[in-house]
Amino acid sequence: MNIDLDALERDIREIIAYPSVGGSDAEVEVQQWCADKLAEAGLDVDHWQLDLNDLRTADDYPGEEVERLEAWGVVGVSGPGEPALILNGHVDVVPPGDLAAWADADPYTVRERDGQWFGRGACDMKAGVVAMIAAARAVRELDLERPFAIHTVIGEEDGGLGTFAALHRGHTGDACVIAEPTDGDIVSANAGSLTFRLVVRGAATHGSMRNTGVSAIEKFEVLHDGLLALEASRNANPPEPFGPEPWPLSVGIIRAGDWSSTVPDLLVAEGRYGIRPGESFVAAKTAFAVAVARAAHNDDWLRVHPPELTWPGGHFAPGRLPEGHHLLDEVLEAALAAGAPKPEAVGAPYGSDLRQYAAAGIPTVQYGPGSVRDAHSVDEHVPVEEVVSCALAYATLIAARCGVR
Repeated sequence: MNIDLDALERDIREIIAYPSVGGSDAEVEVQQWCADKLAEAGLDVDHWQLDLNDLRTADDYPGEEVERLEAWGVVGVSGPGEPALILNGHVDVVPPGDLAAWADADPYTVRERDGQWFGRGACDMKAGVVAMIAAARAVRELDLERPFAIHTVIGEEDGGLGTFAALHRGHTGDACVIAEPTDGDIVSANAGSLTFRLVVRGAATHGSMRNTGVSAIEKFEVLHDGLLALEASRNANPPEPFGPEPWPLSVGIIRAGDWSSTVPDLLVAEGRYGIRPGESFVAAKTAFAVAVARAAHNDDWLRVHPPELTWPGGHFAPGRLPEGHHLLDEVLEAALAAGAPKPEAVGAPYGSDLRQYAAAGIPTVQYGPGSVRDAHSVDEHVPVEEVVSCALAYATLIAARCGVR
């Protein structure tokens, strides 16, 4: 089997040109591109408009953090019957941030330097998507005993709506590999995460008389100290296959004040809270709420004016491959056959769509080009060599799992 390198490069340039931030028109448009590419690769394509009202009222709806008025699903299948393998990749990206910080003016135009492709989504995870498509091209002439499927999904960055919709529509399979960046390893377990919002109130006054008011910023610092203590206690002695600090707690947004010479009387903080394997959302939220309440109780102002805690956005449950499942060895063997260094089984400190397939009874791992350290970053990039080797590994895995007559 051979990977068409010219087609692979053309695809990465085309797909990154879509500024498919969650909720944007481009998130819709890039799914049409995926549907066309899968059809060109010889797959039977289901390209459908998501019934957002129906999905949002489902009991296990995963949540969203952006506004969507329209969304589409895409699933390509190589033939009739239940697929022996699903390859999954998301096409939504996070915003590029400060454009002036990028080495190149346009983060949606691919630049190749030093064996790397640069661009928003190059690592997370459009390189994985084009590697899946390249694998489908590579096995097109094989007479497979069983079919494989490719799921391209939206909304992974803010909850997992796209994969949820594909499963809700009945698209299933024996096993799944998600082409998320894994830095050469195989992710067999994910932590989960929740998005929290804290509203902290103070008492406004003129900046020259700040000691007669109460700064909501200073009161948030009290709560933040309590949250850091919670993070430290929850990350002590993590289990295998997780490394150190696998479920961090991070404040990502702080909004406070409306005038430079006024003591701010309102602060809103939002962040990410890691969930441990086997931990329910209820238990995790309770531990967080107790830590906030304890910190507030030890402060004279916050004891009388307690902060408001809510949980907006996506709910990412933990997930893992069943102990001893042969999918892990199969992906390892495919990676080695593709010339990649020997991968290790690791746990990831972030949530992903792995937990949705696992909850549906589909054994799932992640293996894909790039490193999560480069995801969401300025000058996001992915090694070209890894994209090619992952494409070959996926093609090898398709042949092994689906069988060749």
